[in-house]
Amino acid sequence: MLKKTFFRRLAATLAVFHVLVIVQVPMANAAMVGTAEVLYEQQQQVDRQQLLGMLEDQGVQEKLQGMGVDRSQVEERINSLTNAELAQFNQQLSEAPAGAGVVGVIVLFLVIFIITDMLCATNIFSFVKCINR
Repeated sequence: MLKKTFFRRLAATLAVFHVLVIVQVPMANAAMVGTAEVLYEQQQQVDRQQLLGMLEDQGVQEKLQGMGVDRSQVEERINSLTNAELAQFNQQLSEAPAGAGVVGVIVLFLVIFIITDMLCATNIFSFVKCINR
């Protein structure tokens, strides 16, 4: 009789643990991924790589060093841009005159710095006030 009671309690305990384990497993959701979504993500990566590629230009590097801005800071900020900000900057860059080249890139980076200062992510320019405070 003692054995039977032990096995019943053991079975009940194992059943409770089994239910608890099943409850913890998240349900998987399957959905179709549209071509437009995949292309949008790929375009964002291409845009980000184009901006990072502009940092390779010697004139851009000299101007950034002249302003006392480290290249790694610029790369970090480009990588932290949201997709909307990235699209906006690339649109502004594509609308810039063809001869603007280095000047356009530098202005673009200055705008990136100002926006990150306004969002309290950095504190490079003393004249830019944080909007989150």
